[in-house]
Amino acid sequence: MEVLQASQVQVMGIDAGGTMTDTFFVREDGRFVVGKAQSNPADESLAIFNSSQDALAHWERDVDEVYPELVTCVYSGTAMLNRVVQRKGLDVGLICNRGFEQVHSMGRAIQSYLGYALEDRIHLNTHRYDEPLVPLSRTRGVTERTDVQGEIVIPLREAEVRQATRELVQAGAKAIVICLLQSHKNGTSEKRARDVCRDELAELDIDIPVFASVDYYPSRKESHRMNTTVLEAYAAEPSRQTLKKVSDRFRKHGAKFDLRVMATHGGTISWKAKELARTIVSGPIGGVIGSKLLGEALGYENVACSDIGGTSFDMALITKGNFAIVSDPDMARLVLSLPLVAMDSVGAGAGSFVRLDPYSGAIKLGPDSAGYRVGTCWPESGLDTVSVSDCHVVLGYLNPHNFLGGAIKLDVERARSHIKVQLADPLGLSVEDAAAGVIELLDQNLREYLRANISAKGYNAADFVCFSYGGAGPVHTYGYTEGAGFKDVVVPAWAAGFSAFGCACADFEYRYDKSVDIAVPQIAPDSQKAAACNTIQEAWQELAAKVVEEFVINGFKPEDVMLRPGYRMQYMGQLNDLEITSPIGSAASPDDWNRIVEAFENTYSRVYASSARSPELGFSVTGAIMRGLVATQKPVLPEDPEEGETPPAEARLGTRPFYRGKKWVDAVLWKMEALKPGNHITGPAIIESDATTFVVPDGFETRLDKHRLFHLAEVK
Repeated sequence: MEVLQASQVQVMGIDAGGTMTDTFFVREDGRFVVGKAQSNPADESLAIFNSSQDALAHWERDVDEVYPELVTCVYSGTAMLNRVVQRKGLDVGLICNRGFEQVHSMGRAIQSYLGYALEDRIHLNTHRYDEPLVPLSRTRGVTERTDVQGEIVIPLREAEVRQATRELVQAGAKAIVICLLQSHKNGTSEKRARDVCRDELAELDIDIPVFASVDYYPSRKESHRMNTTVLEAYAAEPSRQTLKKVSDRFRKHGAKFDLRVMATHGGTISWKAKELARTIVSGPIGGVIGSKLLGEALGYENVACSDIGGTSFDMALITKGNFAIVSDPDMARLVLSLPLVAMDSVGAGAGSFVRLDPYSGAIKLGPDSAGYRVGTCWPESGLDTVSVSDCHVVLGYLNPHNFLGGAIKLDVERARSHIKVQLADPLGLSVEDAAAGVIELLDQNLREYLRANISAKGYNAADFVCFSYGGAGPVHTYGYTEGAGFKDVVVPAWAAGFSAFGCACADFEYRYDKSVDIAVPQIAPDSQKAAACNTIQEAWQELAAKVVEEFVINGFKPEDVMLRPGYRMQYMGQLNDLEITSPIGSAASPDDWNRIVEAFENTYSRVYASSARSPELGFSVTGAIMRGLVATQKPVLPEDPEEGETPPAEARLGTRPFYRGKKWVDAVLWKMEALKPGNHITGPAIIESDATTFVVPDGFETRLDKHRLFHLAEVK
């Protein structure tokens, strides 16, 4: 035990999901442990505390002993996203251009069918707009107009801004957002409106925050920019209070670190950051960052990331060691101006509710979920609708006495009775066949979704290694990878806390973006190339000041910050741009422009094909990007000596009946933590740990390598 105590615990990662809260601790020697606890929407800090205790028990250590040792901690969670989805944010007031008061309510046409299945999209009466984040009753227009070139053609009427501010306060606004047309081209009017608004609030002796889009997201596309700035006030401010509560609990137990949060672009930022809306969807992104680090360590260039939790299945592709970033994603049925790691998500997870469609009689999965309440198999859940987890329990996939390490006990008979009444009897099937049908349907949906996403981007699954993780990933890995033809299928032993692991892998990084408009022909005079470089350099300098300011707020010196410029570029006339990390630190000369173009064309060749390049169209830079980072401690992959193919006798726990392919078989049970590198297991087998269950059915085998990664293969 003294050996364990000798190595300080340095890094903590948190993934506060809708179902489970995972924690991940890394010691100085690179060793790590994973903890799990039920999420607690009412008090996230308590769920994190419980999960921490669960993890540290493996090292026979305690929170009060370990928190003071920690150098850094990264949080990711879904609280902000849930706040938006459930419309439980702050009462926000909006000031925009007179005559454009309906822009936010109208959104973009796409917002009426985001998240809907195809059959619902094609019928006008089956999709609708959600309630806007800011109602018209708290929206005011002021006279001002800046044209598309950035020229102010109608100056701002300041008296109208003052009146609008007073009216919004009377209407109950707890924050005010200002978003004027074309402010990304010229922010003068919007900044003046912001100052006038603050001045009027000071005169009224009212202390509420004011958010101007030009300070946060100076990018084109008005609906996207307005939504994102509104989100900053509506959801990010309340989330800041949640994060303060989490930070305060850490402090109470002796922690000295400053809490960081996973951001949409794949870096981490302080919870005190100005732009907190960037953390709206952080959990699944942690998994992608972890996969990138793992892929680099193992020498895998192409990785298909697949994450199954209780509520959703999230996937992303890493190609040639890099993941894509989209600049105008949609989230919570809103179009946004945020850099987001490119991911695809489907609302089907292990907690998804299972119902019969009243019209077709077909099984329908989700999109709603039991979340942290698991399913009807948990007597205290308060649920009476069958979930996918109920089917797992009935079929013998899960150990009802070891869910969350035995923290909650599951009732198999209760699940059977609900499945019988709701699914089996109406379908004329046995309980087992009905439950097995649900699992097969879910696996098939996920397999098709994964395959379609790879082939739709022009790739072949045979060139990819599939990483499967998330609390429910290892239960379904065999089902959604069977027949897909992946080069290898990898399940980390710490799959349940993989997103938290990814958070611990992420850089401490701030990022700011700005729209620019640069168009240069293929054959252009040097003077035009130099002018383009000057425009990019000016934008980089403006963004670098913002990045450094964020780090200074967090106690770093400007010289501690490593700046990494980037840009978004496309061929002129094409619709889609690509994000490029700049090959140069600053831009000034025609030669610098040529290197900027060369980096773009190399990336274009990788993403599409070399033959698709079209330099004759000319080049257009649409955005400037500045990332700044400081060095942080990262996890190190474990490396243990191989100990032969035969698992140790103490790892075998016995057998459990397991239903698949219309028959019951006895699956051999193994304790995951007791297995040694080199061990080889042939199905049917179930490998259990406190946090997850890895199912290896007939026709499959798995091998544990020195990094504690399981490799799953179909037996020929």
